[in-house]
Amino acid sequence: MFTITTTSVRSSVIRSSPRLTSRLLISTTDANSSWDGTKMSQSDMMQKDMLITTSFTDKITGAESKYTAHNFNPKTPRGTVHRAFSVFLFHPETNKMLITRRAATKITFPTVWTNACCSHPLHGLEPEEVDCNDVEDVERRGVVSVGVKNAAVRKLEHELGITTLPTSSFNFVTRFHYWAADTVTYGSNSKWGEHEIDYILFAKGNPEMKLNEEEVSEVMWVGMEELKEMFETPGLLWSPWFKGIMDRKGYEYWKNLDDIVKGDEKYVDKEIRYFDPDKEFYAEYNK
Repeated sequence: MFTITTTSVRSSVIRSSPRLTSRLLISTTDANSSWDGTKMSQSDMMQKDMLITTSFTDKITGAESKYTAHNFNPKTPRGTVHRAFSVFLFHPETNKMLITRRAATKITFPTVWTNACCSHPLHGLEPEEVDCNDVEDVERRGVVSVGVKNAAVRKLEHELGITTLPTSSFNFVTRFHYWAADTVTYGSNSKWGEHEIDYILFAKGNPEMKLNEEEVSEVMWVGMEELKEMFETPGLLWSPWFKGIMDRKGYEYWKNLDDIVKGDEKYVDKEIRYFDPDKEFYAEYNK
């Protein structure tokens, strides 16, 4: 039987007009350039965070509130596709991966285990979190990930209290396009889900952490075989994006971690990789 040893929350919540390009005209009257998650509840962030909506090819189409983008129903059975990022953080001495357990207070996919940090770049913030990655631009100069790296720095501080990983710490690897209804939490008629083009960022570091109890309940460092064993352990819940990524390319990337963090271009993928979720993440209106 697998025994889990974790670091849990020991402290309270941390106290600590976009340039969108000429291709997109969007009102940013209500944008908040000085985002402070410590002053917002989970419900506040659902209403106030303005996500970057995209086409299936990652072309920016506009903005939607976090609430609207994640709302699944028979009329919008997969919500609205939007941009996201997933940070995969590895210990510099052991190459173990940091995994985190989402807090019970999270509205979407609470209490599941996942990668170090998963969230969204937003419209209207400084430093800028909006990258233009139309197909023709990507073909010409590759995927730009400056904005999502800025978002990663912001959310690592908000969720884990990490302040020592600058944008230069992160290496962009690829993008995954996936969707999943949160049926594990809300049942077969779930009103919540994810539909994301997810930018995968790898980094090495062993930063000091101060967990935000509204975001993360536990963390642990795991080796490759440990993680595989945990995936097979009954009773443990996993985010569909993390499990889907690991089932496809995650272990391959992990095996080549040292080359990736050195910036080896052969591990930088211009393509968007698509996957449907496991059947347990299909709501009734998805079948």
